[in-house]
This record gives sequence, C-alpha cells and structure tokens, in this order.
Amino acid sequence: MKILIVDDNEKNRKLVRFVLRNSGYETLEAEDGEQGIKLAKETVPDLILMDIQMPVIDGIEAFRILRSEPATKDIPVIALTSYAMSGDRDKLLRAGFKGYISKPINVNEFVSTIKSILDEYKI
Repeated sequence: MKILIVDDNEKNRKLVRFVLRNSGYETLEAEDGEQGIKLAKETVPDLILMDIQMPVIDGIEAFRILRSEPATKDIPVIALTSYAMSGDRDKLLRAGFKGYISKPINVNEFVSTIKSILDEYKI
C-alpha cells in the first residue's frame, strides 16, 4: 500500500512517515502541492495525505488539480492540517476530501482513520 504525504513541514513528514511505515505502509513524500501533483501522476498512490497551507500550490488547489486528471481523479485524499478553524472540517469534506486529520496528530486515531478509509475504498 503506497501513501503519498504532501506537507511543507519536514518534521510533520518525518513523523507521519515513521507512523505509516511502522504500520506497514510504503510512503512517498512531497514538500508542496506542485511536487505532490507531479509525484501522484508518476506513481498513482493508493492514498494521499494533503496539508492545506503550503507554498507554491496549496492543498485545496492541488486537490482540485488532482481531481481534474484522469490518472489521479479517483485517489482518496485526506486533509492533514493544522488549519483547524470552526467549520473547516465540514468545508473540506464537502469539497471532496475523504477525511480530515488535524495536527498535531493523535497516532492511534491517525492510523485508525487511514485504515478505515483504505478499507472503505477496498484498497
């Protein structure tokens, strides 16, 4: 199972990578939305974890671009963000994100959410 982590914060990527690899997942990483789009098109991961606030292309715009591309339009994308204002979760889910995980992550909830979404999509 291949999961793409798109986050501009190296410490966040390192923690998420560690947790996912210890849970048996393969990981790929991108530092911004533009790199994330490119890597998603090249590798077609099973799941994408997308930070929302990033340089170059933010997570929402990257998500829109991924949805417009035939190769990536069906990949489930989870918003992984510290952008936790009231109503943000619902707004992102309505926009089409398949899940919402706030940072800092709770490791047990994080792994459970990942597993649940992969199970839902029979991946």
